[in-house]
Amino acid sequence: MRREFNVIIERDEDGYYVASVPGLRGCHTQAKSLDTLMRRIREVIGLCLDVQGQAPTSVNEFIGVHWE
Repeated sequence: MRREFNVIIERDEDGYYVASVPGLRGCHTQAKSLDTLMRRIREVIGLCLDVQGQAPTSVNEFIGVHWE
């Protein structure tokens, strides 16, 4: 079964990309490149779902993205 999740990606002051999934508690990772980040966040989502053994929590309406 295919599932979709909102992923928030930010870049920290050291140049790392940081990804978080608001609908899954504790679901976040970081990487130096976006390709690596995307691979890692997919893996972390799977691990979080396995550990929680339940559907993701509901998330409030997504409003937008701020990019600098």
